[in-house]
Formats: sequence, C-alpha cells, structure tokens
Amino acid sequence: MIEKALTGGKNYWLWLAFLSSLTFLGLLSYLKQLEVGLGITGMSRNVSWGLYIANFTFFVGVAASAVMLVIPYYLHGKNEYSRIMIFAEFLAVVSVFVALLFVLVDLGRPDRLFNVILFPSPKSLLFWDMLVLTGYLILNLILGWKACEAEKREIEQPYWTKILVYISIPWAISIHTVTAFIYCGLSARPFWFSALLAPRFLATAFVSGPAILLIFCLALKRFAGFDPGQNALENLRKTVTYALSVHIFFFLVEFFTVFYSDHPEHVKPFRYMLFGYEGHYHLVAFSWISLFVAVFSFFILMSGNFLYKRKLAFFILTMLIFGIWLDKGLILMVAGFNPTPEVELEKYMPTFPETIITIGIWSLGTLTLSLLTNIALQIKKSI
Repeated sequence: MIEKALTGGKNYWLWLAFLSSLTFLGLLSYLKQLEVGLGITGMSRNVSWGLYIANFTFFVGVAASAVMLVIPYYLHGKNEYSRIMIFAEFLAVVSVFVALLFVLVDLGRPDRLFNVILFPSPKSLLFWDMLVLTGYLILNLILGWKACEAEKREIEQPYWTKILVYISIPWAISIHTVTAFIYCGLSARPFWFSALLAPRFLATAFVSGPAILLIFCLALKRFAGFDPGQNALENLRKTVTYALSVHIFFFLVEFFTVFYSDHPEHVKPFRYMLFGYEGHYHLVAFSWISLFVAVFSFFILMSGNFLYKRKLAFFILTMLIFGIWLDKGLILMVAGFNPTPEVELEKYMPTFPETIITIGIWSLGTLTLSLLTNIALQIKKSI
C-alpha cells in the first residue's frame, strides 16, 4: 500500500515539494542549533520552555482528540464517521510524531533522551509521558493501517483490533492528562498549580482536534473530490461547539477563583496575562485575542448553516485553532514562568532560527499526513 502515496497529479507533487523545502530549511536550522546550542532560541534561565514545548502541548491535545470519533463510532455505532475514521487515526499518529519531535529539538543534548529509556524512573512524569505517547502512537499506527487493509480488501477489520480500540480510549485521555500533570505538579509555578489544568487541557484538545479534522475534511471535499458526508461534518461541528463551551466555562471558573480569592501568588500571573503587570503588557493582546476568538467562534459555530458557507467555515475554524494554540501554547508558557521566583518579569520572544525549526516540524508533520491521506484516498477510490 505504501506505493499509493506516490500516486498523484502535478498539484500533489508541487505540494510535497513545497513541504519538503520547508522541512529542509528547518533541518538546517536544527543542525545550527545542535552546533551552537539552545542559545540561538529565545529561551533563558527564567523562561526555560518556549515555542517547542508550546507546540508539544498543543499536538498532544490534537492526538488525544481522536477519541471524540472513536467513542461514537466504535461504542455507539455512529456509522456516519465510517468515511473519515481513518483520517482521524492518521491525524492522531502524525500529531504524536510531531509532539515527540518538538521534545527532541527542545533538548540541548538529544542523546540524553536515551536516559529515559536506559534508566527509567517511575517517579518521573516525563517517563510516564514518554510511555503513554509511544504506546498511543503504536496503537493508532496499527489501527490506521489495519483499517486501510480492511477497506482495500473490502472485509471487516480483525476482531482483535476492537480490543485495541477499547484500550485506546482511556489511553487517549491519559496522554493529555499526564502532560497536564507535568505542569500542575510544579507547585512553585502558581499559574500551572491547579487541579483544573488537566480538564482544561482536555476541553481545548476536544476543540482543536475536531476543528483541524473538520478543516481537513472540507479541504478534501474541495480539492480531492472526497465527500466525507454531511452528517459527519455536522457532528464534528457540534463536538467543537460543545467542547468550546466547556473550555469557556472552565476559564471563567478559574478567573473567578483567582480574582475573588485575590491570593497574591495566584493572581499575579493572571493579572500579567490579562491586564499587564508593573508596566509589562507582553501577553495582554494575545490573551484577549484568544478569549475573543473563543467566544466569537462559539456563537458562529452554533449556526446550523455554518458548514454551508465554506469560506466562513475555513476562516472561523482557522482562527479558532490559532486561538487555542495561543491559549495552551504561547500564553501557557510565558504566563507560567512569570513573575519569576525573584518577582521579576521576563519577556520571551521566539528567535528566527527557533521559528524556522518550528515551521520545519509543522511541515514534516503535514508532509507525513499528506502521504498517509493519499494512501487512504487511493484505496477509497479503487473500491
């Protein structure tokens, strides 16, 4: 089946060439980072996580969101997802792959990653995070590939794959929960030190993942002539809308708790994030953009005619994904590290090489997803 990835027209090959060129530029920047060190990034002693870990957190959420299709399709027999289930599984595979790449480039010495394997420590959350992510990657690779094989031969999937499906459901929840625990287990960081962080992570994951899949399906319908089915698209819209309402509710709960209690250590990061603190307004615009996008998108998504206005759908969904990325990416990182233990504020701005490496990883992920998608499309067209 791998040869089907190399079947396509002129536009397909131009798309692959474009993504490959961006990936190559990212690789060149990463080689420079290996030579010079993390000093070429915008990170510092006080802001030791940045754009790389922000993207890692975001993509773990996208990977976990596949469960929002797995549960209704496999447990409740919602057959309208049958045409797009394989794309959801491939999106999960690529998201885990990209998330692991962002961890790799965040390490000044990538060879130290082997220490987690050679000297495992069950007390370390990083060990458990690597374990659940690797396991989830293998699960979705097997399920996606077996789904392709079954569709190609026009037969039912093997019974044992259903066992893997049932295992993958709690596993999907666990990968983002463990990721949240890495943050909220740091009691010295008041912005992250919240039991609500894991539920908030899952809520935003169930917004961003289905939103990306919805854009993906609309793009396939527009450019590849593949019809995912209107019922499937409508259910995805509802999933995004409901999850977005939960995300907004969780933020309001956190907002009330922090500002009503007015606990100094907890209120400072939120004040810095939303209103500025001691003359520093680095995150204010990003924070309000993220909030506005969430609320505005929620009301637009509630419209039953939303999906019939293709340009509006692309714009709103893209804006929503960007808003979620800001919330659990850039804002999560910078607000979490400020104020510093010395009660100082330190601005973080990604450097050009750091940005190019990030674009390169995004491009490699998109390239991988394009190849896997082409395999699935070729199989569906041959039936």
